[in-house]
Formats: sequence, structure tokens, C-alpha cells
Amino acid sequence: MAIEAVIWDFGGVFTTSPFEAFRRYEARNALPTDFLRGVNAVDPNTNAWARFERAEIDAAAFDALFLEESTRLGHAVPGADVLPLLSGEVRPGMVAALKACKARFKVGCITNNVPGAGHGTGMASSPEKAAAVAGILSLFDALIESSKAGVRKPDPRIYRMMCDLLDVAPEACVYLDDLGVNCKPAAALGMTAIKVSSEEQALAELAAATGLAF
Repeated sequence: MAIEAVIWDFGGVFTTSPFEAFRRYEARNALPTDFLRGVNAVDPNTNAWARFERAEIDAAAFDALFLEESTRLGHAVPGADVLPLLSGEVRPGMVAALKACKARFKVGCITNNVPGAGHGTGMASSPEKAAAVAGILSLFDALIESSKAGVRKPDPRIYRMMCDLLDVAPEACVYLDDLGVNCKPAAALGMTAIKVSSEEQALAELAAATGLAF
């Protein structure tokens, strides 16, 4: 089936990965590498992070629950320390690719985000960054935020919701995300899934999937 839509994750795709900031925090605080990701991997559908992204708890509750979860794994990390790490730097090449795709295809964004963290939808670290993020988000034909939809990736429902909004079949979509766990349900639905490891790699795979040059 011909490609009709390109669907994007936001953080770690249009911005540098928060995992880079996680590792800097871990190094500064003498934590094991990837400890923060490990906390999020325990009970991934019901832990503090998952509940926050579905807006089932507020920032204060996340702060306390993440502290409990991390302490059980051997290192006490308040959730309030983690939230500022989510804001990355914009990748201009990805923004240019979005504009090129928009000229040819329908474009949508599915983002797992949390209410009240940083500035704006992209959880930016400053009003200036938030304005840049808002400009990117304004390009999409459809946007789904987990904190507003009450459902988060990798729940297959959120991908189907986007297909309904764009009025496309999953098989006619390309999907980009920096997390393999989020790419798997997209691929299972029939989408061409691209796991974003770097900007260069993602753009090469997107070009191959769409026939566009970036």
C-alpha cells in the first residue's frame, strides 16, 4: 500500500534524547548507568511514570511515587529531579523533514507527555524553547497527547486513534519513535516503523520509506 501519512513521536525525535540528560544526571549523582530507565521499566504500565503520562496523578504525587520506586531499587531519586531532564534541543534536520513530508503526506504526532512539567506540550525548559516547540507542533494535521487522551504508547489504541484522525489505514503509515517498545505496536498494526537512534539514521530510513530526499 502506498504511503499516505507519516506519524511522529516528539521527544527524542524532534529533540535530542532525554536519555542523554538521564546519563548526565546519573554521572553527577554516582548512580549506575541507565538507572533512571530501569526505574521506568519496572511495572511499565502502572508505575508512577505511566500514571503521570495518563494524567492519573499530579506532579507532587509523581515526585513521591518515583522516589519510592527508585528507593526500592537501591537509590533514592525524587521525581522532581527527573522532570527537568525531559527537555532536549531541537533537531533542525528533523523539522525540515517534517515540512517536506507535510508537502506530500498527512502528518501526525503522538507524544507521551505529562501535565505541568516544563513549558508547554513538549515539556520545554524555557518559554523560548516552548515557543519553538509550539511552532513545530503547529505543522501537524493531528496531535495526540497522552496526558490529554488518557492513553499512552505503547497501548495500540493510541495508534488507532491517530489513524482515525488522519483517516488512513495503518498500512499506509510510517511511524517514527526513539523507543523500540513504542515501535512494536505500530509495526504490529501494519505501519512501517522506524526506531530513531540518530537523526542521520532516521532520515535515511524515512527517505527510503517515503521516496523523499532529506
